[in-house]
Amino acid sequence: MKILDAQDAVLTNVEVYTFLSNQAKQYQDQKRKGPANLETVRKEVLQYLESPPGPLSQKPLPFDTTAIPELIKRLRDYDISKGECIMILNIRPSNIPILNTVIEDMEDRFNGDQQQEILDIIAEVLGQFPQEAEGEAVMETTEDGQS
Repeated sequence: MKILDAQDAVLTNVEVYTFLSNQAKQYQDQKRKGPANLETVRKEVLQYLESPPGPLSQKPLPFDTTAIPELIKRLRDYDISKGECIMILNIRPSNIPILNTVIEDMEDRFNGDQQQEILDIIAEVLGQFPQEAEGEAVMETTEDGQS
């Protein structure tokens, strides 16, 4: 295999998750195993992506790769950069402080209503975290004393 253009495109976590899951199923259906190091990397990456509080830890997944163009289309009016869109897809911010970590100079670029509109679009296209999962994640970090 040859790399034609290095870093020509950036993949979101859901695209990587979908590819690795499909590849594992394909190998299972063909009753063959890939190289041992590939199996290890695939397993560890899937475990990382499925671990809470990540957006892909929900079962069933609330969104798939078809949500990517929809989200980009809906956020186009807000002049959000490609990198910010990728971070939104990977993190799926659920409140303004988290969104602030993703969008550069958010307070200067958007007023409070626009910030809430962006969050509403994200929740509509990518789905929301279950309320009890958010509470559990907060409790776990405070009980451990780590953030």
